[in-house]
Formats: sequence, structure tokens, C-alpha cells
Amino acid sequence: MSPALVISVPQTLEIDQYILYGKCSNSLLVVIRLKLGQDSDPRFGLFIQSKTMDESPQQTVQGLGSLPFYVGGTQVLGLACVVITGVWMGSYHGGYAWDGTQQEFNVHPLCMVLGMVFLYGDAILVYRVFRNESKRNVKILHAVLHFLALIISIVGIVAVFDYHNHEKIPNMYSLHSWCGMLTFLLFCIQWLMGLGFFLFPGTLTSMRSWYLPLHVFFGLAMLAMSLATCLLGISEKLFFAIQATYSQFVPEGILGNVLGMLLIAFGILIGYIVTREDFRRPPHPEEEALSVHFKTLTEGGSPSSP
Repeated sequence: MSPALVISVPQTLEIDQYILYGKCSNSLLVVIRLKLGQDSDPRFGLFIQSKTMDESPQQTVQGLGSLPFYVGGTQVLGLACVVITGVWMGSYHGGYAWDGTQQEFNVHPLCMVLGMVFLYGDAILVYRVFRNESKRNVKILHAVLHFLALIISIVGIVAVFDYHNHEKIPNMYSLHSWCGMLTFLLFCIQWLMGLGFFLFPGTLTSMRSWYLPLHVFFGLAMLAMSLATCLLGISEKLFFAIQATYSQFVPEGILGNVLGMLLIAFGILIGYIVTREDFRRPPHPEEEALSVHFKTLTEGGSPSSP
């Protein structure tokens, strides 16, 4: 049953009209235009959002019961991808260094898998995992994880450019490098726009509401682009390293293929968690249960979403 809301107004105020706006299946917007006396222009409106629950608490709890297992699965898969990448570069290609040699190149795949896949995926999941924390704190964690992914990815990109320049290898000629640079640039833009729209004060609510669907869509799209770029890089590295024996199921080839399959599984599981409706972070009472905003209404105007 929808909660009742009673508003008491002084006798000098007169209700001119009210307008109902359907918001979604579990909310209703009511706009009441008030006159400040008989000769006043009804310019001020009261915007009320009252939410009801369409799903029973039992259904919600049952749905959330599987969330920790899915999240745990992403962590196992993500860590496995990082470890396998580290073992591959460490055991089959001489380890790690920062001297312009092959060992410096090995820093590149490790940093990109750690930053643009594992940490990026975890940043996407924070709104599903931290369901009862302050929304602002979750936003800050979301931004910090993206920042860590950005810094680690910059190290990986510098490593591969430094190696290519040291060995006189052309830069940015392969499909892998094109996709990787495009993904990285979009990632930087997404991070900066996210800071501007959602963390810094002063951004209009209507602008946040407009940008939020784009932010969510491009967040998942860029994770898919990161995974696709990794798969291209794995194939490229295997062909450069073991082209003559790759078809013979040599251990390095199998290890690279397993890494690719784990990356795909990681991406699929992240996408499933993020798009499953009952895993969404619920609105907290202090955030959205009852939002009251005063706004100057123009003729035929409607309130913006909170």
C-alpha cells in the first residue's frame, strides 16, 4: 500500500492545481501549485516523490542471497587473470625490468590486465557490493578505483612505448594498439566526466539525470573494449612468440588461451551482476525515499528528476 502524505499549509495559501506525473512502476510524482493569496501568481511548486515497494522483502532477500557468490566469482576470475599474466610473462619471457628490453615490455600486459580489467571491473561493482554504505562514500571509492586503474594503465602504456623506442619497433601500427589507445582515451574522458557530474557540487540535477545512462552504458562498453583489446594482445603475443609451434598445443599457447577464456568469463559475470535488476543498490531513506524540492514552475512545466 502506498504511504500517505499529509501537508498542512497556512490559510493564506490556496491550492491552485495539482499535476500527477508517472515516474516508474514504484513511484509517483505530485506537483502542487500554490497561490500566495488571491492576487498572487501561482509560481511556486512543491515536488514530492513517494516510493512504494512492488516486490516483497522475501523476494528481494532471496535474490540477494546469490550476490556474494557471483561477486566472489568475479574476484577469483580477476585474480586468476592477473596471476596467469604474471606467470606467463615471468616464466616464459624472462621476468620484469625497466631497461627498455623485453623485460620492460612484460610490464605492459601485467599492468593492463590489472588496471583496465580487474580494477576497472571492481570499480563497476562497488554499487552492487556496498549496498548499505553512504552513497557519497561509494562514489568516492568508485572514483578511487578508477584512478588506480588509470595510473597502473599509464605505467603499462609507457612501458610498451619505451620498449618499442629502445628496440626501434614502430608504434601504433596494429589493431591491438589502436583499440587499446581508443579504450584508454575513452576511459580518461569517462573518469573526468564522472568526477564533474557526480562528485563535484554545483552540477544541475537535470544534467546528472541526463548523463547517468550514458555513464553506465559506456562504463560497460569500455570494459568490453578492454577485454577485446586484451584478447587481441594475447593472440598477437602468441603469434610473435610461438608461431611455429602454436598449433602443436605447447604449454605457453595453452596458458595464453586459458587466460583469454578467463577474461571472457570475468567480463560476462561482471555484466550479469550489473544488469540484473534485483542486484541494484536500493534507494536509502535519507537519499530517495522522500525527496522534496521547491522549484519555480513555468506554464506547462514539470519538475526535473531528483
